[in-house]
Amino acid sequence: MMMRILTSVAALGLTAGMAAADYNLTILHTNDFHSRFEPVSKYDSGCREGDNAEGKCFGGSARLVTAIADARARSNNSILVDGGDQFQGSLFYTYYKGKVAAEMMNKLEYDGMTVGNHEFDDGPEVLRGFMDSVGFPVLMSNADVSAEPALADVLKKSTVIERGGEKIGLIGLTPEDTHDLASPGKNITFGDPVAAVQAEVDRLTAEGVNKIIVLSHSGYVVDQKVAAETTGVDVIVGGHSNSYLSNVSDRAVGPYPTMVNDTAIVQAYAYGKFLGELNVTFDDAGNVVEASGEPLSMDATVAEDEATVARIAELGTPLEEIRTKVVAESAESINGDRAVCRIQECQMGNLVADAMLARVKDQGVTIAIANSGGIRASMESGEVTMGEVLSVLPFQNTLSTFELDGATLVAALENGVSQVEEVKGRFPQVAGLKFSWDASVAAGEGRVQDVMVADGDGYVAVDPAKTYMVVTNNYVRGGGDGYKMFAGDDKNAYDFGPDLADVLAEYMATNSPYKPYTDGRISQK
Repeated sequence: MMMRILTSVAALGLTAGMAAADYNLTILHTNDFHSRFEPVSKYDSGCREGDNAEGKCFGGSARLVTAIADARARSNNSILVDGGDQFQGSLFYTYYKGKVAAEMMNKLEYDGMTVGNHEFDDGPEVLRGFMDSVGFPVLMSNADVSAEPALADVLKKSTVIERGGEKIGLIGLTPEDTHDLASPGKNITFGDPVAAVQAEVDRLTAEGVNKIIVLSHSGYVVDQKVAAETTGVDVIVGGHSNSYLSNVSDRAVGPYPTMVNDTAIVQAYAYGKFLGELNVTFDDAGNVVEASGEPLSMDATVAEDEATVARIAELGTPLEEIRTKVVAESAESINGDRAVCRIQECQMGNLVADAMLARVKDQGVTIAIANSGGIRASMESGEVTMGEVLSVLPFQNTLSTFELDGATLVAALENGVSQVEEVKGRFPQVAGLKFSWDASVAAGEGRVQDVMVADGDGYVAVDPAKTYMVVTNNYVRGGGDGYKMFAGDDKNAYDFGPDLADVLAEYMATNSPYKPYTDGRISQK
């Protein structure tokens, strides 16, 4: 409401002198790009051959080149910033680490970014290599890096840039629980985002900077808390929660921008599917008097820059080496046939669920649920290549961990067996629990029976009131395959863990030669 009042005052009071004092700035922004240099499908996975030409795909660096150039041409003053997590998510990162991200961000002429948790996936040294390669500041305010040789005196909390004769303060923010999400090492300590931001705002204000933008990889909820509990922040460009903010879509989780007091909060989903475009008007004192905009869809209507397409294709050539890399050995063929896995426990389902659970068991997670629709192939016996792993799990899904009560867990399993007759992909492959189901009972009417959860070396009946920690993939956690009960912001969730294909490859390598099996964890009455 305050923003509307301020906007009205500005609109009614634009005398010649006042208009001259106003400063307009277009903030172009991305977040959670996750190495999606090539276009992606509507499911956020790799774009299949031919689909991009048919206009079915989104994003990719070549579209961003065009869209950013067009947006800059519309504005007298613009900046381009990123909300973190450029790293991880495709074979481009697996092979090149941060080098391609640095090349493409330099090409797009970013003005600054914050450190995301995935920027620490390969330790501080890889982040430092990236920082040395880019022509813009990389920032993080809520961490002490003074004891980390790779980052001390290099990774700054904030910076000041100039645009159109005005100074703009940029402050970086990273998840406080990055130690639980990535590999920053023992030399870095992370702290409270509110206190960190306020300290930098106070310092910048004392230097005469009155336009301050926080680049935050902390999530939509934390961003609103920072806005509510600090003073002097004009705009927060977010990330981490992959939140789609919009004024025109019924899929949006909030308005663009979301106003908290006088702070405008924006975020533009993820994977390069959108380019955020926020137009801000400041008065002479640095107050925001108007903030409006909308994320721009990077769909087929945005032309791809041909030179960038060619460069990405060139960079993609060595990735074939990864696809042929031997990662493990299987003692026998592993059955991942959809006709089997979508109606009953199957060997590949057990492998995927076991691998997921093993990866996060040390976080207190005790149950894994994988949708059979995410399993796309079987494996032959003998050497297993990364290409074969990617054939089984091609969707670039990430691990999601979250809390769930026992009653909701049973409801999820009920959804999982609700379309067995249609051989649908929602059939659950599980680890850390076992259950039976009765096809003679109508779907949704109590097909699932005898749900038991792992307890030490044995199993106990599920407790409807008890809270369990569960792992699945980000597609299912978001409500995919009918698992709507998994969605929502009330489950202490983290949806952006490691890539599921990498998790599977590492698990098979640890247990090589892998011996496929079924053990009766799912039975039919």
